[in-house]
Amino acid sequence: MTRDQGDVEPDTKDWTWVLERHCKECGFDASSFDRHELPHAFRKNAQVWLTLLADPGATERVRPDRWSTLEYACHVHDVHQIFHDRVSSMLAEDTPHFPNWDQDEAAVTGRYADQLPAIIGPTLVAAAYAVADLYASVPALSWGRRGVRSNGSVFTIESLGRYHLHDVVHHLHDVRDAAGRATVRAYDGHADDYAEAEVPLPPAVETAFEQIVSLLSAGSRVLEIGSAGGRDAHAFERAGLGVRRTDVSAGFVERLRSQGYDAAVLDPLTDSLDDPAATGAPYDAVWANASLLHVAREDLGTVLARLAGATRPNGLLYASLKEGDGEGWSIHGPVAAPRFFTYWQEPELRETLERAGWTVRHIRRSRGLRDTEWLLVLASRG
Repeated sequence: MTRDQGDVEPDTKDWTWVLERHCKECGFDASSFDRHELPHAFRKNAQVWLTLLADPGATERVRPDRWSTLEYACHVHDVHQIFHDRVSSMLAEDTPHFPNWDQDEAAVTGRYADQLPAIIGPTLVAAAYAVADLYASVPALSWGRRGVRSNGSVFTIESLGRYHLHDVVHHLHDVRDAAGRATVRAYDGHADDYAEAEVPLPPAVETAFEQIVSLLSAGSRVLEIGSAGGRDAHAFERAGLGVRRTDVSAGFVERLRSQGYDAAVLDPLTDSLDDPAATGAPYDAVWANASLLHVAREDLGTVLARLAGATRPNGLLYASLKEGDGEGWSIHGPVAAPRFFTYWQEPELRETLERAGWTVRHIRRSRGLRDTEWLLVLASRG
């Protein structure tokens, strides 16, 4: 399918400032990134692109003035090759000068929109792994070797590597519309593995669970966002509460239904939150354990407001999200496919909750697996 490349506004901004402070758009902080982690970061980034290109909608533009996932992937592939050439020349020459590379012209001449995702994915991975290997081979005393861009900006190999990494990380942010679909596919494809690997409630989450139960009367109704394998819902029912099991992943829902439970595929951003079994009746509490962390930053306020609207006055909300800055992808644990996460700092999260109609009772910190820092929220509907 051929598209007019000219309707995408050329990017003429100077992005060298990302070497001094974190990027507010994608949240990545290149200024403090450890150069020794560059090879791993490029390889991990490439695996995410490979997953995104499996999306049937990868060739379609969400907006006419923004590239599709496929077009961004073609660009990232070319970025890896350009930077491979530049680092190679910095290692071989004294202060080489780099010719100008017009990325927008490259998109037109390279016919990005007409490429095949099944071909671009593996070639992007190959280019990323090649440049990762090059960074891994840089001698300790050579990281300070310099090169000059066509606009006069001077880079060392280290600063060029960090600048390069921000570029490909930022483009994952550009295709964040595809991130949610990729995350759902990841859970759909590994629902059994995830459910079978579920461990008992961590102590901090168990404390929150017990507090929620203590504040609700027997028979109260809980809307669970992200039921996954069903562990938390079982605990609520053993405590005498009713639970509406929901998940955005059809794989989890099908698994729950096969075990005899009533469960619904539900996206809290777009789907009706009304319970067909109790039409019009508000919930007494919402339980969102490690699920809202997959919601894009700009959408969380909308989701929280919709949940508040579905909850009775003084009803409760528990949610756990990862603490940190920006966004990230996970490729560890029982779900081998990449999953998207949004990280939060307490002040911004608290403000988002309050704007959405929740009164924050407390936000507590907890350390999880692989030393992940979590923010555990208990709030009530104002």
